[in-house]
Amino acid sequence: MSKPSLQKTARFGALAIAAVWMAVAGVLYWAFDRVEHKRQARFKPYALSSGELVIPRQRDGHFHVEGEVNRQPVTFLVDTGASHVSVSQSLATQAGLPAGHDITLNTANGQRPGQLVRGVPVRAGHLVLNDTSITVGLSGLNPEQALLGQAFLKNFDVEIRRDEMVLRPRPLSR
Repeated sequence: MSKPSLQKTARFGALAIAAVWMAVAGVLYWAFDRVEHKRQARFKPYALSSGELVIPRQRDGHFHVEGEVNRQPVTFLVDTGASHVSVSQSLATQAGLPAGHDITLNTANGQRPGQLVRGVPVRAGHLVLNDTSITVGLSGLNPEQALLGQAFLKNFDVEIRRDEMVLRPRPLSR
């Protein structure tokens, strides 16, 4: 075999191997993308026909749900140990919250100044309360995140199963 035809064969072989690996990589990417979409769908909160909100535990071990504070979109971290719904000053400004009364917030990281605003509409998933207490002064989360605490949760029966939290509306008392 002559040297030019050997080089041609080697080049063709290298291109063929590269094409096969590109095809394998494409198929693997497609397969992993489909698996990831299915996995993420498992972690999205959903409503049951009974009105319950089911919030799956996320990979970080916490419960997260999309919602609103004063019609401003937010991602809540559900915190059953928090007294109020808590937002950052940035989120409070975006949501157009009025100034509240000055308070001292007792957090896991110690005391800090904050404000208490009453009568704020809050939505978590499909569940809405129009008269919720909000504390302003949260730090440590992204600006579009907030804590969903007992000021909201106390109005629902909360059940934590192995990998999900269920918020069940309470029947109206007569």
